[in-house]
Amino acid sequence: MTDAAHLSRRRFLGMAATVPVAATGALALGAGAAHAADSAYVMCYFTESTNLGDGTDYGLHLAVSTDGLRWMPLNQNNPVVTPTEGAGGLRDPFIVRKQDGTFVVLATDLKGTDWNYNSQYIHVWNSTDLRTFTGYHRLKLHDMVTHSWAPEAFWDAGRGQYAIIYSSVNSSGHNVIMVNYTTDFVTVSAPQVFFDPGYDAIDGDMTVGVNGVNYLYFKNNRNGTLLGARSTSLNPGSFTTFTSGLSHGGTEAPTVVKSLTSGTYWLWGDTYTPNGVFYAWQSTDLSSGTWTALDQRTYTQPVNSKHCGITTITTTQYDNLVAKWGAPSWNRLKSYNYPARYVRHANYVGRIDEYPIEPYKDSLWKLVPGLADSSGVSFQSVNYPTRYLRHYSYALRLDANDGTSAFAADATFYRTAGLADSSWSSFRSYNFPTRYIRHADYALRIDPVSTAAERQDATFQVGY
Repeated sequence: MTDAAHLSRRRFLGMAATVPVAATGALALGAGAAHAADSAYVMCYFTESTNLGDGTDYGLHLAVSTDGLRWMPLNQNNPVVTPTEGAGGLRDPFIVRKQDGTFVVLATDLKGTDWNYNSQYIHVWNSTDLRTFTGYHRLKLHDMVTHSWAPEAFWDAGRGQYAIIYSSVNSSGHNVIMVNYTTDFVTVSAPQVFFDPGYDAIDGDMTVGVNGVNYLYFKNNRNGTLLGARSTSLNPGSFTTFTSGLSHGGTEAPTVVKSLTSGTYWLWGDTYTPNGVFYAWQSTDLSSGTWTALDQRTYTQPVNSKHCGITTITTTQYDNLVAKWGAPSWNRLKSYNYPARYVRHANYVGRIDEYPIEPYKDSLWKLVPGLADSSGVSFQSVNYPTRYLRHYSYALRLDANDGTSAFAADATFYRTAGLADSSWSSFRSYNFPTRYIRHADYALRIDPVSTAAERQDATFQVGY
């Protein structure tokens, strides 16, 4: 990204409510192009904590989901592969499934946040199953003294080739969306300008062939808004912007995904103010350009995730990925009525705070068999493993286990159906069975629960 005020390089998205976006014509919504056998989703991303400390990693990370909204990071949220050439790190990964069913991973050749780093190359891996990665190489796209940001690829059936799109500063003096064509991701055609709206444009994301129309979402890098363009052709220069700008704080990295179970499309975006928060919107009609913000209760991003790419996969591929990389050994707990907030400890006090949380491990918990009753649960801190959440004078705090029966009782809770939503969870105190864990002024405590507001305060989602 060239705007120094934008502290990360992700695409822009946004709205706090339904935002009507003017369309230039009426187009019917198509059925989408999801593979018939697909039943799950895989997300690729890199990680970056707010202070660029613990939790920052510029390798390829993967997460999986069965509903496309709630994500489980693989390999304990560690990278599954890391570049060894160029900058030695990546940003903005993208997974494309080739016509033969195998995968290619593309990524920006950049480690860290040096937006002045120039590379004419992108990172490339081949994979049959996203469990092993072969054929790693850097692919040169152009000879300009500039970058090659946020590469994505799609199949252009008319050409019988894959189109690789990315952002570079060309002779216009601003970022445009470039394109090269390839059949093998080893050699490419000469670069062309794919889309130039006349101002700095980055992070192009394509949705191909929806009722005969192709959609390109991108970030207007001058003002940090997300825009949509469309064309009935895939030819370079044929796309015309048809939406007004969308924004949510500072958001970038648009990713449009078709639901496998409905006519819904989701638009994901990643913010840089605050750093690293994903927002999601939905639409049932891409031609309208209208997107409705999703309640944050409905979706959860992998911790520290940045600039995601989402691809659909089969049940077998999902199962094989989980078998290979494993589920996390820890959980995060999201507040029901403040879904931007997660349970964490701060100065050994239990509370709920807004994501992202620094240090992020303050919000990671191991839900272990209850210290006083193994049919219950105790909350063991990941970064202070000798300490557990326990109540003391009804307030929750993080204390070292002293081995006493009193401590074990204070640190044990029974997990029940959520008091405000039975698909979520609530936690009843072992030794004060009329009291539940709830938040009050964001601090955690155990209290009797009777009102609707209190039931919401006492309801949490156990996820990742």
